[in-house]
Amino acid sequence: MRILVDTNVALDVILERSPFLPNSSRVLGAVDRGEVEGFLCSTTVTTIFYVTRKQSGGPAARRAIATLLGYFDVAAIDRAALRRALHLDFEDFEDAVIHEAALEAKADAIVTRNPSHFRASALPVYTPEEFLNVIRRSGPA
Repeated sequence: MRILVDTNVALDVILERSPFLPNSSRVLGAVDRGEVEGFLCSTTVTTIFYVTRKQSGGPAARRAIATLLGYFDVAAIDRAALRRALHLDFEDFEDAVIHEAALEAKADAIVTRNPSHFRASALPVYTPEEFLNVIRRSGPA
């Protein structure tokens, strides 16, 4: 299974945000162990660096990105994807871009803590807890 992990899930782990850390960590762990193929949107990588640098400093931000790039692929966004995102029925442009990145990566699902932001998604959208139940039920890849 191929998943695109939303920015908030990755930040939960990097910034150790309670009460979200346990389930978000398990999602990233599933990617790290190769149970699922994980993608981040290219804009997610820059956002994570920015937020982490503000909160924890530049060296911590660089370590976080290096770690993520060790087990996530990156779904690139180009002009065509940005234009498609503009025309989607999403309230938040950033979420529309994440959605387009997931489609570009041929992801099977998006994992986010904000599934209501993805109501117009053409893909299944799961919270970390829901996604963990999905992979538990489906067994080893």
